[in-house]
Parts: sequence; structure tokens; C-alpha cells
Amino acid sequence: MRFVIVTGMSGGGKSTAMRMLEDVGFFCVDNLPVPLIEKFMELLVMPGNEISKAALGLDVRADQSFGDAMKILDRMRQNGFIFEVLFMDASDSTLVKRYKESRRVHPLCTPEDSRVEHGISKEREILTEMKKKADYIIDTSKLLTRELKEEIDRIFVKNGEYNNLIISIMSFGFKHGIPADADLVFDVRFLPNPFYIDELKYMTGNDKGVQEYVMGFPEAGQFMDKLEDMLRFLIPNYIKEGKYQLVVAIGCTGGKHRSVTLANELYRRMKDKGNYGLTISHRDVK
Repeated sequence: MRFVIVTGMSGGGKSTAMRMLEDVGFFCVDNLPVPLIEKFMELLVMPGNEISKAALGLDVRADQSFGDAMKILDRMRQNGFIFEVLFMDASDSTLVKRYKESRRVHPLCTPEDSRVEHGISKEREILTEMKKKADYIIDTSKLLTRELKEEIDRIFVKNGEYNNLIISIMSFGFKHGIPADADLVFDVRFLPNPFYIDELKYMTGNDKGVQEYVMGFPEAGQFMDKLEDMLRFLIPNYIKEGKYQLVVAIGCTGGKHRSVTLANELYRRMKDKGNYGLTISHRDVK
């Protein structure tokens, strides 16, 4: 029996994760009343039960005590019940944006205090201990739906070794500003600019012609070797320190040619070579 508790911040992607688990064969139950959690878990391990994979969605509700749910889970674990905890998270700014777009009310908001920011702050405080105990933390701030599915499959279908770190590789243009959430920023304006080549000017680093031009310079390959080597060194140390989101930003002047080419090349080199999540985006390519 594989049993997963899916919890996390409201708006962090819990419902989407539950649907994805259901798609890969998990028996999923969401928003079960707290007093029924223990009974549900006991039923799953009864002899003759044909369910081999189950997931229980657990979130913060104004009318239920999350602390009581935590006590039940702790008691079940002490009694030998084995389960995993998947914690869905996102940055506060992302959560606020999602609530604004959906026009939903945060579950911890009240008529006296309806600000989404305050509800998020309360919820994050309540979930502090649960997050510390989580086996997997997925930050969906920068994840596309298909990228989240890749993470879910990697953990629960392929059963691969997993660390909570998700690396986001991003290209950008300096003339549009440095990404505010970047952890590591690299300037590749030292390479010749394809913008000044007539046949390449209106292409991007997603096009073969630009890629061959940029990577045709020895400095480009040398830069990529050094960058990859540095990231290979940093990643295990970031994981050890508990970091679960790393944004690597590569910039050129306009964010269309050199930075896109090198971001794609870095993604190709890092893909499927480690137990971390990996995404790529091109902020200014359009």
C-alpha cells in the first residue's frame, strides 16, 4: 500500500496534483472531515482491500483544526502506518495573483479581514510544521501544468530518487530589466550579437541558424562548460541547505538570441542528469 497525504498552501496546486495522482491510478479522497481521517486510513489496510495506492487531500479550513489532523497523522505514524507527505507550495506573490485572477476568497479570510495577503500569512504559519515533515515539496510558482505532471510522474510513477530542488533556467534581456526572482545571473553579452547579421536578425535562439552561429564561437562552449561545472558543484550544496527553488537567469541585450541559445544549451546539458526538477522559459523572446 502506498499512501500519500497531499497538502500545502491554498492555491499552490493541491487539487491539480490530486487529479494527476488519480490519472496514474491513485484512489483519491479530498477534503475529508478531520474526525474521519483515522478511520479512512484504517480501512485502507484492512485484509482484502484491493486499493494499492491512495491519496488524501488535506488543507486548512476555517471550520476545522489543522492541528487535530496533525495529531492524528502523528499517532498513525507512531502506530506503524506508513505514508508520504507531498507539500504543494508557491511564493506569496504568486498565490495573491492566482486568487486575484480566480476571484476566490482565501479560506482563512473573514468578513472583518478579507485581505488575501493576511489569509496567506496565517495559513503559512499554520502549515510550518507540516512543511518541515514533508517528504516532497513542489513549488509551482514557475511550473507549467505539463512540468508539474513530469514532477508527479518522477516521484510517484518512475519512483526516482527525489530532492525538492526545482531549477528554473530563464533567458532575458538586460534592456528589459533583470528578473527580480533570479538567484544566479549570467551576462552573455561578451559573445558576438546575431542581431547584426541580416539573415539572423529576426530569428531567435530557438532557431537552428542562431544556435549554430552563437555556439560556433569557442567562448560559448567554454562558458557553458564552466557554468555547468559550477552548477554541478552548487546543486548538492543547495539541496543540503534545504533550498527548493533555484532560478538561473542568462541575459543578453534584448533576450532573443544569445541568452535564448545558451539557456537552451544549459537545459539540454542538465536535463535528466540529476535528481532535481528542471524547467526553462524565455522571458523576452517575443
